[in-house]
Amino acid sequence: MRIGVLGAGNMGGAIVRGYAKASIGRDGSPRILVFDTDGTKLRALGQCSGVREATDLRDLIEGSEILIIALKPNAFDAAMPQIAACADQSKTKTDRVFVSIAAGVSIAYLKGFLGRERKVVRAMPNTPATVGEGMTALARDDKVTDGEYAAVCRIFESVGRIASVDEVMLDAVTGVSGSSPAYAYMYMQALIECAVENGLGESEARLLAAQATLGAARMVLAGEESPERLRINVCSPGGTTVEAVRVLEDRKFMDAVKEAMNAAVAKSKRMTR
Repeated sequence: MRIGVLGAGNMGGAIVRGYAKASIGRDGSPRILVFDTDGTKLRALGQCSGVREATDLRDLIEGSEILIIALKPNAFDAAMPQIAACADQSKTKTDRVFVSIAAGVSIAYLKGFLGRERKVVRAMPNTPATVGEGMTALARDDKVTDGEYAAVCRIFESVGRIASVDEVMLDAVTGVSGSSPAYAYMYMQALIECAVENGLGESEARLLAAQATLGAARMVLAGEESPERLRINVCSPGGTTVEAVRVLEDRKFMDAVKEAMNAAVAKSKRMTR
């Protein structure tokens, strides 16, 4: 299907680059359209193989069967009337699928502009999509066919992993995967800073902290044992790890993480319209 992306920022750019790389046609023809009012960002993406710059919003929508709206939540009130008008006036009466990646923008809100019969999917990606390691949760309304939804899934699989959820679960998704890279960065920053204080060079400390975190995540994804069991396995009696874990437990590390996630979930619920 012909893909269009509105917005060439960090997340929109990641989706464009990942999908273009994965789906360029055998004849070398563009497989993805992109438009942004920021000409510098637009030109940068337009140089990617398999990508064509749309001349304007109307051109983007005219050439898209799946339109990914990669805008910030605060841009939707101004953008949606224009998107709806261009879709209604399109010469090609394509039954498009509209995909929003914005937190707090509900399917009902989008269909309030687009019309009740329009096909809408909400996606909640995260920033590791920029390095092909994203986690995206997807929720669709009942107008989207299985084939169309599969096509949307393939787009986000090009930049990481996906999970299908009910829309009501997207607030929890925001806390557990949408916002959690920031928690992980804080954790790694603390490790790096402490390692430097103990004499390691910053580049070595960065590598050690990041690779250890990546390796731990891969062990969880392997799914053979729970995170709790993996932690226990590392904690040899009387060893260094069990001493570090004792401090984290005394400082209620897990409670702090849960409180942080619940704050993100609550904020997502307050934002939703």
